[in-house]
Amino acid sequence: MKIKFISLASGSSGNCYYLGTETYGILIDAGIGIRTIKKVLKEYNITFDTIKAVFVTHDHADHIKAVGHLGEKMNIPIYSTTLIHEGINRSYCMTEKLHTSAYILEKQRPMRLNDFTIESFEVPHDGTDNVGYCIEIFGKVFSFLTDLGQITDTAARYIDKANYLIIEANYDDEMLKMGPYPKHLKERIYSDNGHMSNIDTATFLAENFNKHLEHIWLCHLSKDNNHPELALKTVEWKLRNKGVIVGKDVQLTALKRNTPS
Repeated sequence: MKIKFISLASGSSGNCYYLGTETYGILIDAGIGIRTIKKVLKEYNITFDTIKAVFVTHDHADHIKAVGHLGEKMNIPIYSTTLIHEGINRSYCMTEKLHTSAYILEKQRPMRLNDFTIESFEVPHDGTDNVGYCIEIFGKVFSFLTDLGQITDTAARYIDKANYLIIEANYDDEMLKMGPYPKHLKERIYSDNGHMSNIDTATFLAENFNKHLEHIWLCHLSKDNNHPELALKTVEWKLRNKGVIVGKDVQLTALKRNTPS
């Protein structure tokens, strides 16, 4: 069976990803408006009755905006850790709190959902709690690391498993350094619990490239401190220096911030 991966949106304004088969699928995060989610899925001929669950990475608003509606109004199970669920229900953006739709995941304890095997794992970020997801379906492994300040040994293990990798390249160092953000926000982004830069992501991928990796999607690019072409060229340059040729040895794509890709 074919596997369909769609980024509905990827950036500080909102994040939402779909992964599915020809007959059903799941969402990873739902940080955009419910109308937008419905509109995009309809364009891809995906109906809501085929969405089996939503898996949440952390409780920041750009990842959870629509989870209350999806869970409580549409009866779609919302999976995450206990601490993330607590953070979700404390969030200012949650007009509909999660009650009957909240399901608990434990980190590094795989669960089965139809043909999916889904495992969450710790990543360093400044949410109440923070996870990435490693998802296997039909023998292919997708690893999602959308917000993290550094690649720990744990994160590296799940990157190494991936055939398809969704990983953050949030900012260019010089653009952030010279940009308009206040000092405290720049320090938060630079920190080990903040975000990954283009060069951080590129260096790790080049030094740890695995031949079973087929496609890299760069996600969560900053509107003010990055540019898709800059992120792509940085990663491509670092990979090429290690003898890995984009387009031949691996595919590389920068996900769009506000539109599907």
